[in-house]
Amino acid sequence: MMLKMLTIIAAFAIFATACGGSDGGTTTEESPDTTEEAMEDTDADPEPEESSDTTEPESDAIVTEAEDDSDLEVVVGGVARIGLEAEVDGLNPTGSALSAPGMYMASQVFDNLVRADTNNQPVPFLAESFTPNDDFTSWEMKLREGITFHDGTPLNSEAIRANFEVVIADPLVGLAVAPFFPPVDEGALEIVDDLTVRYNLVDSNANFPTSFYGQLGMVASPTWLAAAAEDPTLNQAPVGTGPFVFESRSEDSVTRFVRNDNWWNGSANLDAIEFVPVTDPDVRSNLLLEGELNMLQTTNAASIEILAEDESIQNILDDTGEESFAMLNTSQPPFDDIRARQALTWATPRDNYNTLIGLGIQRPADQMFTPDSPYYNPDVVQEADDPDRAVEMAAEYCGAVPDSCTDGKINMELQWSGPSVVQTRIAELLDEGWSVAFNVEFQEVPQDQHIQETAFGLYNAVTWRQFGAINPGDDWVWLLCRTAGGISLNWPQVCDEERDELLLAAQATTDEAERAAIFQELVAKINQDYTYVFFFHTLWDIALAQSVKGVCNDVAPDGTTVLKCNTNGRTWMAGAFLSE
Repeated sequence: MMLKMLTIIAAFAIFATACGGSDGGTTTEESPDTTEEAMEDTDADPEPEESSDTTEPESDAIVTEAEDDSDLEVVVGGVARIGLEAEVDGLNPTGSALSAPGMYMASQVFDNLVRADTNNQPVPFLAESFTPNDDFTSWEMKLREGITFHDGTPLNSEAIRANFEVVIADPLVGLAVAPFFPPVDEGALEIVDDLTVRYNLVDSNANFPTSFYGQLGMVASPTWLAAAAEDPTLNQAPVGTGPFVFESRSEDSVTRFVRNDNWWNGSANLDAIEFVPVTDPDVRSNLLLEGELNMLQTTNAASIEILAEDESIQNILDDTGEESFAMLNTSQPPFDDIRARQALTWATPRDNYNTLIGLGIQRPADQMFTPDSPYYNPDVVQEADDPDRAVEMAAEYCGAVPDSCTDGKINMELQWSGPSVVQTRIAELLDEGWSVAFNVEFQEVPQDQHIQETAFGLYNAVTWRQFGAINPGDDWVWLLCRTAGGISLNWPQVCDEERDELLLAAQATTDEAERAAIFQELVAKINQDYTYVFFFHTLWDIALAQSVKGVCNDVAPDGTTVLKCNTNGRTWMAGAFLSE
């Protein structure tokens, strides 16, 4: 049945890995970090042979980085134009639905408290250090001295408290934060001194600093936050501490940032960067090939195939972040009944999807981990391509719940983000399989609305992209009972106390072998809930013209090389330059 539209005034933010998008049949997030965080990630040269086999290949992850250009002479100046897969509702990390495009833009203006190194371990960035108590229920964070925001406001403990209190009090964004802390008036965050705060947690979290990899770790000027609270239009004009400063924004057109000559961690090379949302991946690729763009982000397999074969383009590829899947809402008919979820799973034409949409480039996924991950469970296999079984189960369901069926088939709606020719093609392909047991109605909406309606449970099934957290324990925000409800980050609205125990145990331990065993058990439970129908491991491509250099030369203040330069579809532009 067609779901009624809800007018949503507030924006919804995604802190972890990625979720959502218009390429390749998924909708963004982030990944909490989120891929999707971070977000989320991809790019390089080799292409797997095209195949319709849906078993997990045993090859290494599809990860390639750009050539080492750290020895090239840096050119200062120039403007880089970057094509995004979608527009976002704002650029306020405390209240906007950033998703993959938003994370890409925000990462240039806001520095994170913590970044990840090449081994996915936390490296203090705006922060100088993190110190836990004995049971990891309390963490002291010390900030670096002498850092100011673009508007001159100092980065200090009061700034951290202002950001934290805005986030945790927000009726939507707070859903990703409040469940993990006691109430603010009961000491969720304490100021120790001018540069030190203490975070007090509800649960033991031995990996707490990784929660700042993504949107939650971006720190905004408290002066700007106060002004934006009075004038919401300022959410489009972000103020952080990062290498670029906001200059102008025309939604659905161009967002422009200029170099911050007073950046505390050095100086960016480019005069400016301009982000251009282009929702159709074919158009986006053509603009890059024609020289109208210098860079782009995409998960569209056809685009990746074309760009990887063109010698004028560099491709930074990665599929170890988020996954692409269909996601089902268990809070209302028909998918509140596991029989309907099973029927849809078995009716899914996964072989055709991965052949026609993945083009043999995207690795088929059975779970949220790639085979090269220590958390991968080889015994978990994604069911699909069994129409006879689907018809049989649909008949059983319709016999028990006739009001949710018409002519012996289950009624449902599929929602996706657009406008996008590819997404429409995906919907039609899925319907070809599902129609043996389902009457499917279509709904295409803009990406930000798509995320909002999913959070409010206003969907039956959606195409989605998620589970891209650098530390997979941070994906608990999508899975715990405490994050399900009327407005939910636990999108399918599943509450499983045994699953919660696994997630809490994974975050409480520093033993990697124990964590691996926990996550392997977790993905087995997720598989048996029939709430996700995994398609493939999302292959992100950050494609660049040959003139773009230095995108992989990002370092932390102590000189540590930070995470691969494609993280769930975004990169950091501080070291980038345009060669002559």
